[in-house]
Amino acid sequence: MTVYPAEKLLEEVAFIAYHFHWPHDQIMAMEHRDRRRWCEEISKINRKFNDEPENIFDVF
Repeated sequence: MTVYPAEKLLEEVAFIAYHFHWPHDQIMAMEHRDRRRWCEEISKINRKFNDEPENIFDVF
């Protein structure tokens, strides 16, 4: 069995809590896959908001 690194878990929780203001317990109750998906979605929102390309290596 592989254990998810505690540092990565804390990064995900902090990221979601910072951007969506969701409580710690609610974020911790999520499945890992769901937490990662929310992080991806928040990142997409931030890229769009900041007018950044989805992939910084995209050539215009």
